[in-house]
Amino acid sequence: MDYSKLCSVYQALEGTSKGLEKTAILADFLAEIAKSGEYDLIYLLQGKAFADYDKNELGMSLQLVIRAISRATGLGDKEVVDEFRDIGDLGKVAESLVGKKKQQTALFSKKLTVEKVLQNVRKLPTLVGAGTVDRKIGYVVELLNSASPIEARYIVRTVLSDLKVGVGNGLLRDAIVEHCFDPQGDLDEKKEAKEAVQAAYDKATDFAEVFEKACKRKLDDIVLSPGKPVKVMLFPKAAGVEDAFRIVGKPAAFEYKYDGFRVMINKDDGGEIKIFTRRLDDVTRQFPDIVEFVKNNVNAKSFIIDCEAVGYDSKTKIYQAFQAISQRIRRKHHIERLVKELPIELVVFDIIFHDGNSLIGEEFGNRRELIEKIVRQEKFKITLADQIISEDAKEVETFYAKALEEGQEGLMAKSLSAPYKPGARIGHAVKLKPEDKDFDLVITGAEWGTGKRAGWLTSFDVSCLGKGGELLDMGKVSTGLKEKREEGLSFDEMTEMLKKLVLSEGGRKISVEPEIVVSVQYQNIQKSPTYSSGYALRFPRILRLRPDRGKGDIATLKEIESEAEK
Repeated sequence: MDYSKLCSVYQALEGTSKGLEKTAILADFLAEIAKSGEYDLIYLLQGKAFADYDKNELGMSLQLVIRAISRATGLGDKEVVDEFRDIGDLGKVAESLVGKKKQQTALFSKKLTVEKVLQNVRKLPTLVGAGTVDRKIGYVVELLNSASPIEARYIVRTVLSDLKVGVGNGLLRDAIVEHCFDPQGDLDEKKEAKEAVQAAYDKATDFAEVFEKACKRKLDDIVLSPGKPVKVMLFPKAAGVEDAFRIVGKPAAFEYKYDGFRVMINKDDGGEIKIFTRRLDDVTRQFPDIVEFVKNNVNAKSFIIDCEAVGYDSKTKIYQAFQAISQRIRRKHHIERLVKELPIELVVFDIIFHDGNSLIGEEFGNRRELIEKIVRQEKFKITLADQIISEDAKEVETFYAKALEEGQEGLMAKSLSAPYKPGARIGHAVKLKPEDKDFDLVITGAEWGTGKRAGWLTSFDVSCLGKGGELLDMGKVSTGLKEKREEGLSFDEMTEMLKKLVLSEGGRKISVEPEIVVSVQYQNIQKSPTYSSGYALRFPRILRLRPDRGKGDIATLKEIESEAEK
């Protein structure tokens, strides 16, 4: 398939912000993919080369892509950088410079195919050893040498993982429904098809597999598989205990909401244990202690259990806030030292797979009974979430106060009859927290400081998640970070992380890949035409880094709107 055809799709997507129009554009192109039988090409519609569960990183920094454009066009790096400063989008820089080269030479190489682009991009993370950088640049140059100007724009954006066409998972799901099921206005049929496709994706975290099975009407063939990460179920907020009962029903299970980080522990039939974060990162190597706890204390041949890893002080045995142990996720060296210095207790609260059987459709009450049977609790190693089952608001309020007194974040309220819905916030369970007004948001840009803070990035653009999966900005936050690392999350630490993610620069400002998630506290929310979300946070302050969360976990526009109405 000609790559120009896909680029026409990109242009059409980039040219509209309307969800229904984007869905129709995507569905038409899915028909082309289905004809070819190369279902993997669906990844490119989101500027990806692999399934969502596959954490291969392309490893193409801004600087490497600049060198690739330079080599492909015969220009110096400085000329490319100067153009970048003027335009601010490296994809459009490639489009402009490749266009000039083509005009000068009037020579076009053989037509570029979608398959060739995917093939070259997929080679990038596989390269290791001497000469890796040159070989990576070479694969991109090979594509640019065969590309038309518009193709060059999207090649560069793809290798930078910043396609800019606004295609989130929801839109891709709806396009699969439109193409494979053709509901033709029947709302019930469309709803049923959406739920089926979403459920399949939640188990597979792979749109190519889902698309192929949907085309063949075999979505039921997709099953959970221990060892392959799955999205966790998400929990919206409740306004209070009575609101929690309204949402989940009576009686309900109430459990401590622990101040730790979410992990899904997998054990396959071969006995291999893997640990995944909620953003699907494999962190097994960072947590040999968890592997041992699970190996010795969970009596099952295979399973997927949903847990919270909670830190505690090795001397006092007092539980600690998440921020104190967050480096356990980020650090990949000195593991043995970190295990001793920053010990954790694994708190198990759900199970979705057991000895060859998926439990996603099983009632929560039954899932809880199962983990009570198979988990041997051992204090400061592995325990079950503290729980009561009640329909009495006063009893729950007492339990809530006890949780806060013991240093936990609050409570979870869960419907006893609810199934498990990976990746969904649908009200089967809700969280109860004191009125700390905060959202998890992703950093999309930053600005260099001046004066005594010169050399640091000190003001950060933060965004929420739009209805179509796009990122919508909510303003800037410049308080909450420290000047010294020993005092907490510092400006120089944040600067170090963001410099690796730069997409574009202009004056004192930079835009970055949306990888760094932070919890942002605020006083209130106000409407604002200045920002694409339509809202701004008053007096925002960064509370903490959330390395366990990705951009798919951040606050949604719907949640922002709901809080703004209070």
